[in-house]
Amino acid sequence: MTTAALGRRVGYSTQQVRDLERLGVIPPAERGANGYRRYAGRHETAARAYRAMAAAIGPVPARRLMPTLIGAPVGAAAERIDDLHVGLAAERSRVREALRGLDVALVEAGEDFDDADAMTIGELAQALGIRPSALRHWEQEGLVHPLRGTASTRSYGAAAITEARIVAALRAGGYGIPAISRILEHVRQHADTGEVQRILQGRLVALTRRSVALLAAAGHLHALLVDRGEGD
Repeated sequence: MTTAALGRRVGYSTQQVRDLERLGVIPPAERGANGYRRYAGRHETAARAYRAMAAAIGPVPARRLMPTLIGAPVGAAAERIDDLHVGLAAERSRVREALRGLDVALVEAGEDFDDADAMTIGELAQALGIRPSALRHWEQEGLVHPLRGTASTRSYGAAAITEARIVAALRAGGYGIPAISRILEHVRQHADTGEVQRILQGRLVALTRRSVALLAAAGHLHALLVDRGEGD
């Protein structure tokens, strides 16, 4: 196929096809005797796989992933695909944890909590699937208010755990620090979690769409790996 013919088959312009090749999203084209690019079935398979992946996880992550699916060993490529499903499940779990956390009343920092309800920074970071440094950053930004034991120790009571769950879920949804700060301030001032609930419920709907789109991409990804002719 010519560049234009491939573009027509997969729904891209001629320039988009060239860009996909330059970015490693599709394999390099062969050159005909006249110097023009010549594409074959494997290029169409890769382009269709990318288009389906972009619908499921977004164009930028799909562009980053496609070179691995094209060039890495099949086992490594399959592992990366598995990671996508795991990532969606983990994010869905974080959003649901945040929704459950909204049942805990947010209170001002500094109020005493039962020691049995408190978590260390390491425990909370592990529960949320983030680094302790993220919790420290959120504290510096005024998003999360842990209790202070000494100058170097923190403990997280019910309110701080709820705050951290909300921040983790909104950050995973693409919300920036200023927007999250406004949302949390509204919750603290008005004891109204309705806005956060609407955002998180919307996030769950979006995650469901992505999961379904990833299932739709599975056939194209299977064709891509089979087309490489490696392994069983």
